[in-house]
Amino acid sequence: MRRRWWWILAAVVIVGAPLAWYLGSPLFLNRVVDEAAVAGAGEVARGSFVGADDFHKGSGTAVIVRAGTQRGLRFENFQVTNGPDLYVYLAVHPEPRSRQDVAQGYVSLGKLKGNIGAQNYEIPAGTDLAKYRSVVVYCQPFHVVFATATLQAAP
Repeated sequence: MRRRWWWILAAVVIVGAPLAWYLGSPLFLNRVVDEAAVAGAGEVARGSFVGADDFHKGSGTAVIVRAGTQRGLRFENFQVTNGPDLYVYLAVHPEPRSRQDVAQGYVSLGKLKGNIGAQNYEIPAGTDLAKYRSVVVYCQPFHVVFATATLQAAP
């Protein structure tokens, strides 16, 4: 009987410790990014980040820029609560707060480079920017919105 408990405890530690680290470590670790702005880029739209709830906080600015035929998304003075597998989306919904809001339509710009700092993301060619009204930092494994920025066209 004692031997069985030892194996159960060992299995819990072997499986549980890596899982706990995967889920919990982002809460204590920050990834800081400091990418330069794209030279000669003109502003197309911008929005200010807000957190999705009391736990998932976000701040800073999302700016859609254009340089020639290239379009990109830039985060400035950006900070968000860290989490596992965070991605950057352009979303159709203007203020998505749930999985259902995001599911109305989005395009992924890739994995979040860091939870703090200035960073750039390429917008795929052919993306209809008029269709997308917000930027979302989204946790894919748990389908949780961390932060959003509602986009307003530049004057």
